[in-house]
Amino acid sequence: MSTPQTPLPQAAPPAWKAGAAPSHPGYTSPIPVVRTHLGHALASEWTKIRSVRSTMWTLGVFVLLVVGIGLLTGVVVADSGSDLSGDENALSLGFFGVLLGSICVITLGVLTTASEYGTGMIRTTATACPARGRILTAKAVVFFLVAFTVTLVSTVLVALAQTALLDGSGARQPTGAEWFKATVGVSLYIALLGLVSLLVGSVLRHSAGGITIMIGVVLAPLVIALFMATRSLEKVRTALFEYSIPNQLSVFYSSSLSDSGPSGWDPLWIMLGVAAAAFAGAWALLEKRDV
Repeated sequence: MSTPQTPLPQAAPPAWKAGAAPSHPGYTSPIPVVRTHLGHALASEWTKIRSVRSTMWTLGVFVLLVVGIGLLTGVVVADSGSDLSGDENALSLGFFGVLLGSICVITLGVLTTASEYGTGMIRTTATACPARGRILTAKAVVFFLVAFTVTLVSTVLVALAQTALLDGSGARQPTGAEWFKATVGVSLYIALLGLVSLLVGSVLRHSAGGITIMIGVVLAPLVIALFMATRSLEKVRTALFEYSIPNQLSVFYSSSLSDSGPSGWDPLWIMLGVAAAAFAGAWALLEKRDV
């Protein structure tokens, strides 16, 4: 005699099925969701650059070199009693401190990007801001403004001190245009040079390599030109000398190292073009490569 089978209970339909009633009320997070933009990336990069020790050390040494050497040369020339040439203005001695100080700006520029790859911090940055072009833009803007401001303050202090120290030494008093070039103009140039270094650091992703290459770019053309004594290489030697970074910097102080080559505001436009090309290349590589 067969025993009747008890039917198995049917499982309840899942809550996600169409027409099924929700098993719990909807949940809204109390944390506001904000659409990120460039301002957030700028705030992040500003926090980074002002909180690391490399910024304090490199910019501190930069100010020490620019202001210290500027004051030292002014005091030495004033105490020696030797008159400057009538073609030289009282601001021309600021060139030496700015040239040496540019190495510090180059170093900080490379470290701003390359150091994140060395520590792995770039992964956190890219996770927080997946738009890589925005990261590079924020780094470039923050660094440029910091470098420009520090350089401007330093060159203005040196210009004021040298004008006072060399008054009556035979140096020609600078005009308003020469003041502007020796302060604002050279500050823009140094900030752009540091920006190129930042972009080179982004491309190479190696701090030591980027710093070495940029120092070579600054000093190598002038050194190579000094050893080209052969007449057949005269045109190459002249071009290297005219377009070297030291000669371009001297143009801002109305005391160019050569009688030909860039003049006026030409060095600034040259460096601006180099920075634009480097930015385009760094942007393209950043979008293609993994972090």
